[in-house]
Amino acid sequence: MKKYSLVIPVFKSEENLADLFNSLDELSLLLKQNLEVVFVVDGSPDNCLAILLDQARNFTYPVQIIELSRNFGSFQAIRVGVESSKGEFIAVCSADMQEPLDLLVSFFSSLEANECDIALGTRKSRDDGWVSNFASSLFWKTYKRFIMKDVPYGGVDVFACNTNFRQHLLALKETRSSLIAQIFWLGFRRKFVEYDRSKRSVGKSSWSRKKKIDYMLDSVYSFTDLPIRLVTMTGAIGSIGAILIGIVILVLRLLNYIAVPGYTPILLSVLFLGAINLLAIGIIGSYIWRTFENSKARPLAVIARNHTSE
Repeated sequence: MKKYSLVIPVFKSEENLADLFNSLDELSLLLKQNLEVVFVVDGSPDNCLAILLDQARNFTYPVQIIELSRNFGSFQAIRVGVESSKGEFIAVCSADMQEPLDLLVSFFSSLEANECDIALGTRKSRDDGWVSNFASSLFWKTYKRFIMKDVPYGGVDVFACNTNFRQHLLALKETRSSLIAQIFWLGFRRKFVEYDRSKRSVGKSSWSRKKKIDYMLDSVYSFTDLPIRLVTMTGAIGSIGAILIGIVILVLRLLNYIAVPGYTPILLSVLFLGAINLLAIGIIGSYIWRTFENSKARPLAVIARNHTSE
């Protein structure tokens, strides 16, 4: 069994593979040839799989090439790779290798020294243009503010963990969820390692705006009841406002300031029923959220270590 495993999801990355292979050769030497690489081809429509299979005989380190039946998404591909890895310490990175090799070496060193159970790369800077930088910053700030407060402002794209953390992560059998949020939900000892993200040398990222929105929605629906609380709060505030406005309208009607026939009862009905409907939806949503939480079957608590003395 190799000491280190590196999981790489592969999708529309054939232009990056030549540089990736060179980087992996260098990484294997840095890790004293204790490296296993797990490629997970996530239904890629290009020639990634053929290139990997053709290159297989030339790798100087053990390799797994896993072909998924279709495109399931990068986070599902990562889970498959992590589950199939055989190393004592497992890292995950992208095929475009925008993360420096020193970052992965630092991850493995920290894990091997037992400084943490999971090491996460957090970006100090990124050379992707101001539009991409702004969109990424907005995405992760929103993620931190409303979904998972422990996530760093620069976000997390690359991480490494030990087999203990891996076991608990793979035990979370949830679909349409968020891998990053699961990592932070589990807790354990974390170490953040800052790095400068390099500019993508060739090709275009498949992390599209639509995928970011879908991922954000999956994270919201799986890890926070914020939408339900907003509806409930709106209904409660609306009910109070409806009562106050209703009193004002009723007083004006009694003082003959409102002369339009039927205006007062119609407006009062709309105000009260609308507010009550929102409040009722929020209450029903709260029950549904609790049922949904139970259906996910997450453990009530996670034991990181058991320190006993005899």
